[in-house]
Amino acid sequence: MPTRHDIRNVAIVAHVDHGKTTIVDAMLKQAGAFAAHQHLDDRMMDSNDLEREKGITILAKNTAVKYHPKDGGAPITINIIDTPGHADFGGEVERGLSMVDAVVLLVDASEGPLPQTRFVLRKALQQRLPVILCINKTDRPDSRIDEVVNETYDLFLDLDADEDQIEFPIVYACGRDGIASLTKPEDGTVPADSTNLEPFFSTILEHVPAPVYDDEAPLQAHVTNLDADNFLGRIALLRVEQGELRKGQTVAWIKRDGTISNVRISELMMTEALTRKPAEVAGPGDICAVAGIPDIMIGETLADPENPIALPLITVDQPAISMTIGTNTSPLVGRGGTGKGADAKSAVKDRKVTARQVKDRLDRELIGNVSLRVLDTDRPDAWEVQGRGELALAILVEQMRREGFELTIGKPQVVTKQVDGKTHEPVERLTVDVPEEHMGAVTQLMGVRKGRMDNMSNHGSGWVRMEFVVPSRGLIGFRTEFLTNTRGTGIAHSIHEGHEPWFGNLVTRNNGSLVADRAGAVTPFAMINLQERGVLFTEPGTEVYEGMIVGENSRSDDMDVNITKEKKLTNMRAASADNTENVVPPRKLSLEQSLEFCRDDECVEVTPEAVRIRKVVLDQKERGRTASRAKHG
Repeated sequence: MPTRHDIRNVAIVAHVDHGKTTIVDAMLKQAGAFAAHQHLDDRMMDSNDLEREKGITILAKNTAVKYHPKDGGAPITINIIDTPGHADFGGEVERGLSMVDAVVLLVDASEGPLPQTRFVLRKALQQRLPVILCINKTDRPDSRIDEVVNETYDLFLDLDADEDQIEFPIVYACGRDGIASLTKPEDGTVPADSTNLEPFFSTILEHVPAPVYDDEAPLQAHVTNLDADNFLGRIALLRVEQGELRKGQTVAWIKRDGTISNVRISELMMTEALTRKPAEVAGPGDICAVAGIPDIMIGETLADPENPIALPLITVDQPAISMTIGTNTSPLVGRGGTGKGADAKSAVKDRKVTARQVKDRLDRELIGNVSLRVLDTDRPDAWEVQGRGELALAILVEQMRREGFELTIGKPQVVTKQVDGKTHEPVERLTVDVPEEHMGAVTQLMGVRKGRMDNMSNHGSGWVRMEFVVPSRGLIGFRTEFLTNTRGTGIAHSIHEGHEPWFGNLVTRNNGSLVADRAGAVTPFAMINLQERGVLFTEPGTEVYEGMIVGENSRSDDMDVNITKEKKLTNMRAASADNTENVVPPRKLSLEQSLEFCRDDECVEVTPEAVRIRKVVLDQKERGRTASRAKHG
């Protein structure tokens, strides 16, 4: 069969923070994608604001480098897909793998294979893709290259890789310095026999299969991702499997439901470095972008109108976590950060607070995010949104609040399923790296959350790695407590491991809430009196309302408090007049921490300026009646 030797398609997959985006930066620079005078940011592929802030890749992106072989041959286009390293964005990984012919598995020279390494490798092996192993960050002082290579071999065997797949080439690299070598360096050093990524490029050319196609086959192109442009409308990113795609061509659009309609390609673009440039034709193996089809969806096929043959739909793993997203129903809805003042009025002009706006935004998210589900609830202004994990849903909420939405978010729940008439819940494989002295605290923490220890290994450097199988709901609210118990030194990563029978009742938060019993502004006087009762979340001057949670109680039950109490002014000098008391700085909770903190009868109010935790039922008397009814049946 004919082969296109001028092109290679490869995905770079790894666990979060093992250096994928950094090594792609180095590849772009060394392939001459930028002029010498151009100013370049670090992690150029992380174009999204949230990606830059969090330091992780959220969306799978493609880039292309023109590589000029050292023997003077014709330039070769290497299409690189940079995939997310976090398990919650697994839907992006699956789509990325459907576009490529091989994967580069990046593993940290110190941390070794972690849960997401297992996840992405399993997906690659299932699709029979060849693997190139790249041991990155060899210059880390705690690197242990030989052990990490052996752990990776064990992982391949564990995932039932066959003989061909296990015989993978190994490249040693320091992505930050843009240096790679085929010779193993000493632990903690940069490869000495190379000054660039040339060995990495040559390994890709040698081991990534060139796209193969059939001369006689009709056009087939698979839609793997979607983008949008202010001028062109919806843009479909696709890989051409057979035939040729031309600008202005009429093609058959085969939809998910099997219906076929003829559409015209108004614009065809190919990626060069980080920009898309107009092109006239895309051949087999090319990754291109087309415009002109306003309702096209991921997984659909563009084919020959005379002989339309559909490609298989892209399937992704089922959601594991759900939460309710609805309109903001608090007394401060639409009133800005503090709820008062002229500045707030100007700031809330573009506020999106209606159910129609929220529903439209969720429907828009569904177009490009195949691993998300949106279900109706019994309320017309709230929807159940299901996703891979807590972080993926928190990222969606964070994006919406930056766009001006005001929302009420329910406590994250797990998505259960029935197997042989019994309820099964999702479980996660949790890998924990902690100093030896915190081993007991972590084991105790996991015991409360019904975690089952599967494996434990000691690297001999004072650190211990433990693996647990734990129900997904046991990990909701786990990270904050874990970091506190390990004094910020512990590293924890988890990945979906399937479903197991319901584990029973879990109590993960022992402390109750301090709940405001009236509306008003927080006063320092009230805070000083309340800070011995627990930890406060609000600052002086913050506007609160009845039912809003202002702190964490030191006891297990909730306490209604007056945090707006003012000191009565008299002309009598008090005995304590010269005593000064300091207000303890409040604990600031991020959106993810607020979602973790919630109990079943609590929810999170999210606005562009503030994140507040509140009771679902705001009225104090109504909550008391509900609790009394529940107690006495």
